[in-house]
Amino acid sequence: MACPKSLYQWIMCQKRYSVLLIPEGSDQVRRLSIKRSYLGGLLALLICLMTGAGWIVGDYLRVLGTQAELEQLRQSTTTQENELQQLSAELTDMRRQMVLLSQNDAKLRTLARLDPPVTEGLTGMGGPYGDEESVDLADIQYQIDRLRAQIDLQRTSQETIHGILNDKHSLAASTPMGVPVKGWTTSAFGYRKDPFTGKRKFHHGYDIAARTGTPIYATADGVVRRIIDQPGYGKTVEIDHGYGYRTRFAHNSRIYVKKGQRVKRYQKIAAVGNTGRSTGPHLHYEVILDGVPVNPKKYF
Repeated sequence: MACPKSLYQWIMCQKRYSVLLIPEGSDQVRRLSIKRSYLGGLLALLICLMTGAGWIVGDYLRVLGTQAELEQLRQSTTTQENELQQLSAELTDMRRQMVLLSQNDAKLRTLARLDPPVTEGLTGMGGPYGDEESVDLADIQYQIDRLRAQIDLQRTSQETIHGILNDKHSLAASTPMGVPVKGWTTSAFGYRKDPFTGKRKFHHGYDIAARTGTPIYATADGVVRRIIDQPGYGKTVEIDHGYGYRTRFAHNSRIYVKKGQRVKRYQKIAAVGNTGRSTGPHLHYEVILDGVPVNPKKYF
């Protein structure tokens, strides 16, 4: 029977095979005879070994890839844990700020006698996370953003309160209060008999008698509007307090302030005298609101 022409078929047709072993540097040749059945088993073993080696190498490469992915996941997890801790710390700090701002807001509104602010969602909520809660970065970030909005509202509320308190303080400081000189009343506000003509005439101020030179004090903060010496009022000081208020001090013997000068309540501005149209040393004191004289006694 003739053997096939292909190399593989030809090899498989042979019954025995010889392998020549020639050591390097030696002329001796050794022959190793192998049966075909042994050669087939050897080839099968070789194929199995190569297949196994390929599978092991592939599995090793897959393991390396998996380890790399695991390392990336570990790094990502560590980063997220750090971010979560930072955000949690920031959330705790913002909650403390919110509590303090709410307390200050309530105190200021109580002092200013103001109503509570009309706002949405300003109730305090919070507490530590439990083991059963599933918390992620998005949830904490949402709470932080919400707290930031609430803190901004509280700060705006406090700025409003401070503005109102400053206005009230300024108004209180600019509103005439108290008696400008120590003495006794000789003529009140309203209609009276004119001391020179005896006719009934309206008196726009309040007359307080005192010894000449007795100090006269400003009854509110303000700016000296004018200083004038006229026949009726004599040496006169007029102070503009703002908010529509002005005060006038007449018949002075001396004046201690200048036009345009800022004065404070209880600051000495003049001294009692008898200048102008007067029957004796006294202070003619007027309170003017929005250009209209009002009864000074209301502000004593």
